[in-house]
Amino acid sequence: MCTLALAWQVFDDAPVAVAANRDESLERESLPPSRYREEPLIVAPRDAEAGGTWIGYNEHGVFAGITNKWAKGDLAGERSRGLLVADVLSAESAAEAASVLEDATERDEYDGFYLVIADADTAVCYVWDGERSRIEFDPGVHVVVNVAVDDIVDVPPTRSDVGHQQADNARAVRETLAVENGGDESVSAWLERAGNVLGDHEYGVCIHGNGFGTRSSSLIALGDERAAGYAFAPGPPCETPYESVDPEIDRDLEGLV
Repeated sequence: MCTLALAWQVFDDAPVAVAANRDESLERESLPPSRYREEPLIVAPRDAEAGGTWIGYNEHGVFAGITNKWAKGDLAGERSRGLLVADVLSAESAAEAASVLEDATERDEYDGFYLVIADADTAVCYVWDGERSRIEFDPGVHVVVNVAVDDIVDVPPTRSDVGHQQADNARAVRETLAVENGGDESVSAWLERAGNVLGDHEYGVCIHGNGFGTRSSSLIALGDERAAGYAFAPGPPCETPYESVDPEIDRDLEGLV
């Protein structure tokens, strides 16, 4: 997944709202969101190759989503980053999830990543490029791509042109998805708008390449039962409609906050 937009503590009834595109090899298979694990109950898609996931949430209202990070040097990641996301989603809070991640990166090596962790009280992004760092999020809308977290841009010299273009795309997405203070936009309206942006080629985040592209898109809200939900597009959002994840799962997760 290469574009992740987080609206944190923007909506009273859904303090965590996420819109995200996953970019991946067209040959890499995955399974749609379902019960990834029972205890705690985790809702997430599954990578068929390594068994991990790139985005999901659990019964405690903890969200996790990962993007690639283009590193400046070669990293020899021994363990799948998707398994790290699953580890993080075993936690009962974002604070506990952060500790899980920190322990995991002490034990194993990973390819470069940005990993967003959020619940109603905490939102952070961990950066891994051989060394670990942490970015604290303030309330508002944040956008993470392969080379940037909001205005913190880190473009490898070997990918200068495309990297700076990606950072510009992310900035445009963030500006478009900003929510005015005191505005009356609902989380459902924001997610609908975000889904349109993720599928709009003017923003450059819905990718169609030779053997690589946007494979799926997720719209997630964690909040009270009126606002919580997960809609998933099993293909590029420019041409694939979002569909609600199994309502049986939704009923099990009512009242996350």
